[in-house]
Amino acid sequence: MELRDLSLPEENTERDILNGGEESPTEIAENATVEAMDADEKQSNEPNDKKHLTKEEIIATLKDLNLKDGSEISRDEITHLKQAFFAIRKNELAVEKQAFLEKGNEEAAFAPMPDEAEEQFQAIMKELKEKKAAYIAEVEAQKQANLAKKLEIIDELEKLAEDTDNVNRTFPRFRELTQEFKNAGEVPPTETTDIYRNYSAAVERFYDRLKINKDLRDYDFKKNLEQKQLLIDEAEKLAAENDVILAFRRLQELHEKWRETGPVAKEIRESIWEKFKDASAVINKRYQDFFEQRKARERENEEKKTEICERVEALDFSSLKNYAAWEEMTKTILAAQQDWKKLGFASKKVNNTLFARFRETCDKFFAAKAEFFKNIRENHSANLDKKVALCEKAEALKESTDWKNTADKLVSLQKEWKTIGSVDKKHSDAVWERFQQACDYFFDRRKKATSSTRKAEQQNLKDKNSVIESLKNIPLETPRDEAVKLIKDAMAKWQQIGHVPFKDKDKVYNAYREIVDKLYDHFDVKETRANMANFANDINEMAADTNKLYRERERLARACEQKRSELKTYENNLGFFNITSKGGNSLLKDNERRMQRIKEDIAALESKIKLIDSKL
Repeated sequence: MELRDLSLPEENTERDILNGGEESPTEIAENATVEAMDADEKQSNEPNDKKHLTKEEIIATLKDLNLKDGSEISRDEITHLKQAFFAIRKNELAVEKQAFLEKGNEEAAFAPMPDEAEEQFQAIMKELKEKKAAYIAEVEAQKQANLAKKLEIIDELEKLAEDTDNVNRTFPRFRELTQEFKNAGEVPPTETTDIYRNYSAAVERFYDRLKINKDLRDYDFKKNLEQKQLLIDEAEKLAAENDVILAFRRLQELHEKWRETGPVAKEIRESIWEKFKDASAVINKRYQDFFEQRKARERENEEKKTEICERVEALDFSSLKNYAAWEEMTKTILAAQQDWKKLGFASKKVNNTLFARFRETCDKFFAAKAEFFKNIRENHSANLDKKVALCEKAEALKESTDWKNTADKLVSLQKEWKTIGSVDKKHSDAVWERFQQACDYFFDRRKKATSSTRKAEQQNLKDKNSVIESLKNIPLETPRDEAVKLIKDAMAKWQQIGHVPFKDKDKVYNAYREIVDKLYDHFDVKETRANMANFANDINEMAADTNKLYRERERLARACEQKRSELKTYENNLGFFNITSKGGNSLLKDNERRMQRIKEDIAALESKIKLIDSKL
C-alpha cells in the first residue's frame, strides 16, 4: 500500500493530504514499511483452514486455481497453499530421516525418497506462476497504454486552453476529454502524481483563462461541488469505522475520486478542500497511531521473544544423565514454548529470525532427548541380555553338590549382577526373580546338606579360640625351654583342628598369628622347618583369596623391614665397643649373637615372602 499524492490541486494553495508535493526518499521508505506492515497484518489475519488440508487436497485446489483467469488467481491463497504443502512435506521428511537414522545409518548419507505429489505440486506451481506473471505483464502494459492515452488527453486539453477564440465550439470537446480521462483506467503508480497534477493544471487553465459562457461554468462548478461535498461526507463518516485499515483504504479511494472531480468556484475552492483535508487527517492520524501502537507491541514482543531465546539457550542439556532430569528439562522447554505462543508477532524483519533461533534450540533439545532415550533402550536391552545370561549360568549351577566351589561361583555371579545396569521396568522384576530363585534353590539345598558341617565348624571355632587363650595364658616369665614346649604343643593342636565358619576364618587366624608372633619375639624362638610347614599349610588355605595373601605379604614385609632396621642399629653400635677390656669383649660377643639371630629371622621372613609370591 503506497501513500501517494492524495490531492487534486485546484489552486496553487492546495497540497497533498500528507505534506503535499512529490514523495521524498524518506516518505517512500516509510510508505514501503507501511505496505509491508499492511501485508503482515493481512497475513496474521489469514484463516488457517489451509493448515488442515492434505497434500492431495492442496494439489486439487491448485488445479482449480489453474483453470481460472490470471486476474482471479490470488497470490495470498497460493502462498498459504505452498506453506501448507511444505509444512506437510517437512514432517514427512523428518519421519523418513528419523527412520533412516534408527537403522544405524550416517546422517550425511540421508537422501529423501522421490515424492510424486511434490513433483506434481511443483509443476502446477510453475504453471500458476507463469500465468500470474503473464497477467501482471498484461496489466502493466495496459497501464502504460492508459498513461499514453491520458498524456494525449492532457496535451489536447492544453491546446484547447490556448484557443481563446472558439469557446462555444471547444467546450463540448473539453467535456468529452475529461470524461475520457476518467474512463482511461489506472496508470503506473510512479506516474499517478504527475499525471493528475498535469491534468488538473490543464483543466484549471481551461476554466480560468478562457472566457467561456458563465452559465455553463457555474453549472459545472455546482455539479462538482455536489460531488465533492458527498466525498467530504463519506470521509467524515469513516471516522466511525472500527476497522482502521479498511477506513484508510476507503479514504484512498475517495481521494482518487476527488482527483477525478472537476474544480468548484474559485472563492470556495480553499474552504472545500480544507474540509476534505481535515476529514482525511482524522483517518490518517488513526492509521498512523494504529501502526505506532503495533510497532510498540512488536518491539515488546521482540524483547520478550529474545529473552525466551536467551533463557533456553542458557540451559545445559549435556548435564542431563537420567530420566528425571530429562523430564524436568522437558517441562522447562514446553513452558518456554507456551510462553512463546502467548506472544504476538515481532517486527517482520526479525520475527522469522527469532522463531528460527528459538526452534533451533528446541530441536537440539528434543534431538538430544531422543538420542538419550535411544541409548537407554539399547543399554537396557544389553543389560537384559547380560542378566538373562547370568540367570542361565545360575540355573546351570543350582543342582551342583560341590558346595564350596559352586557357592563361590554363585556369589561371584551375584557380584557381577550388581555391576550390570538397570533394565526396562517391565522385565526388571521377572529377570531378578528368575536369578534369585536359582541362587536360593542352591543355597537352600546346601543349607540342608551342610547343617552338620556348620555344627562341626562352630566347634572348631571354639577349639581354636581355646588354643589362642592357652597361648595368651603362658606367663612371660616362664623359662624359655618350657615356654617353647607349650607354644609348640598349642601350635600342633591348632593344626589338628579343622575348618571354622568362613566369616570367622580371618579373624581367628589373625588373633592366632598375633599371639604366636608376640611369644616368638619374647622368647626369641626361631622359625623351624616345622614352622615353615605350618605356615605353608596356612598359605594354602588362603590361596583362593588373593586379597588375604596380599595382606599377609604386607605384614611379613613390614616385619622384615623392622628386623633390617634393628640389624642396622646393632651394626652401628659395634663401633662404640672397647674390645681391649674384658667387659667390652663380652658385650661385643653378645651383640654379635643378637645380630646373627636377627639375620636368621630376616632369612625366615624372606622365605615366607617368597612362598607367598609363588602363590600370587
